[in-house]
Order: sequence, then structure tokens, then C-alpha cells
Amino acid sequence: MTELEKMAAGELYDFSSDEIDGSVRAARHKLLVLNRLTPGDEGYAAALRDLLPASHPTAVVVPPFFCDHGRPIRLGEGVFVNGGATMLDGGGIEIGARTKIGPDCKFYTPQHPIDYLERRRPVERGLKIVIGEDCWLGGNVTVCPGVTIGSRTIVGAGSVVVKDLPDDVLAAGNPAVVKRKLRDA
Repeated sequence: MTELEKMAAGELYDFSSDEIDGSVRAARHKLLVLNRLTPGDEGYAAALRDLLPASHPTAVVVPPFFCDHGRPIRLGEGVFVNGGATMLDGGGIEIGARTKIGPDCKFYTPQHPIDYLERRRPVERGLKIVIGEDCWLGGNVTVCPGVTIGSRTIVGAGSVVVKDLPDDVLAAGNPAVVKRKLRDA
């Protein structure tokens, strides 16, 4: 397997490899183009599609935006990502239709080894983040590796989501905890 294939499969991969470096460098060049534009500018849709080819054409990302690779990000129909978002996307990030992402939100998929000796090596694995449909993440929310947030869930501003959240809840805090249900099943 190549290092990119290992990354996509959630296996331990060498993030210092030329292959991974090439993917990151290509994304950085695409980000330079996207981050000079605003939604509605000529060339914005093409720049976003070039960086995030798996995303729906109605998705909007307000610059500035930062990601590692771009290709592992899938934004659904009508997704809105406000300015300042960071997506460390090696493990993949999937955001469901009509979800709203507040400013300065962070999505971290890299998981470094727990053992300090192994952590000295340039290796990590990516754990996919999945956000359901019709969610709302307030400003400055951090989503940690491997987390799934259920559909229609709201996460309060400044929260740090370290564990999965179910559908139809309001969660907040550091770490984020369910504060109440939003609707009955």
C-alpha cells in the first residue's frame, strides 16, 4: 500500500513521505487561490471544486480556510462553513447536507501514537470525522479524531467534542456533553 492508501484506510502511515508531502503541497497551492476569493467571486466555485472535489457544488466555504489535503473532505448539499475553519483531513471529514459550521471551527483527524517511543517516528493514523445532516456547530468548536455527531445536533460555541454525539441533542462544554434533547424520536 502507498502512504496515501494507508492514510485513507485509517492505518498508520509515514507523514514525512514524499507522497504525503506532495499531497499537502498541492493543497497549499490550491488554498492560496481559494483564500484570495470570496463566495460569489469569479473563479470561487472552480477553486473550491479543485480543492474539495468530493463536495457538493452548493457547499460554501468562507475564506480563510485551511486543510491538509482537501480530497478527503466531503461537504454535502447546502453545507456552509464560515471563515477560519481548519480541517486536518487525513482521516477524512464528512459533513452532511445543510449543516452550518460557525467561524474558527477545527476538525482534527490525526491520531498520533500513544507510546512515546513510537511517537518519535513520523507516523500517525487518521480517524474519520462524520457530522450528520442539518447540524449547527457554533463558533470555535473543536471536533477530535474519530468523532461522529448525529443529525440535527447543535454544538455550542467553544465546545470540544471528544466523544460521539447522538441525533437531535444540544451539546456544549469542554468536553462537550449533552445538555438536552431537541426532539423525541
